[in-house]
Amino acid sequence: MQYKRKSSQIVFDTLNTIFMVLIGVACLYPFYYIFIYSISDSLEAAKGIAFLPKNPTLANYTMIFQDSNIINSFFVSAARTVLGAGITVLCSAFLAYLFTNPLLPMRKGLYKFVIITMYLSSGLIPWYVTMSAYGLKNKFLLYILPSAVNAFFMILIKTYMESLPAALSESAELDGAGIFALFFQVILPLCLPVIAAVAVFAAVGQWNSWSDNLFLVKAPELKTLQLTLYEYFQSAAPSVENMRDAAASMSKRTVTLSSIRMSIAVVTVIPIFAVYPFMMRFFVKGIMLGAVKG
Repeated sequence: MQYKRKSSQIVFDTLNTIFMVLIGVACLYPFYYIFIYSISDSLEAAKGIAFLPKNPTLANYTMIFQDSNIINSFFVSAARTVLGAGITVLCSAFLAYLFTNPLLPMRKGLYKFVIITMYLSSGLIPWYVTMSAYGLKNKFLLYILPSAVNAFFMILIKTYMESLPAALSESAELDGAGIFALFFQVILPLCLPVIAAVAVFAAVGQWNSWSDNLFLVKAPELKTLQLTLYEYFQSAAPSVENMRDAAASMSKRTVTLSSIRMSIAVVTVIPIFAVYPFMMRFFVKGIMLGAVKG
């Protein structure tokens, strides 16, 4: 029997759809605006732009990728994202696995201690002193070691692990599997959905992070793309006036500081936009399975 919807339900669904479409447009339009601004003639775009690019050009991107600092910063951010997210996922997952083991001494106390770190923070100055004392200033390891364990990620993974049948671990132990073999060969492969979700969280966090770079890294070769973008916004990077001469030989169009900022923002956002849709199904599934114990 086919269900017949009431007129009130049809009206609600229609209004709800229109509202959601408007919300989606409001969320996506800023990114679209930045993109069309970056590929428009800078002087024309400065006069006003809404839906279509004006006198499309790639002069802004040509100028950006002529700057070796931008290219180097991009690779630093990419390396930080891949290595940092990988280490975070691995360490958080292993800690979660240890907390699921009832034989771990002081398991409940240690678990509570890790949870407290989600709510209490020592502040910027103690953090700066600690990182300096560990010798992480002007070191690439600054991007990886402090974030190796994340309490929130650990909780998600631990909850998911506790939903796995205990018989799997018991049978592997009877076959002689040690703690590392059990974790890497049995538990970790079964946790791929939640691992993928945590990997997305960690990767986005690493890619967008820049404050540690700002406070503790002065070496130009270790600057991330996000800090470089910040410096352009503050006009602390090489001035556009000094870069125009190099671009003039390739393009007759004028570039401005605003157009360079928009172009760098696009370069910064594109990697996340490119990866996130492919990870979405793992992300949603992993969060649902890791949030509620089965």
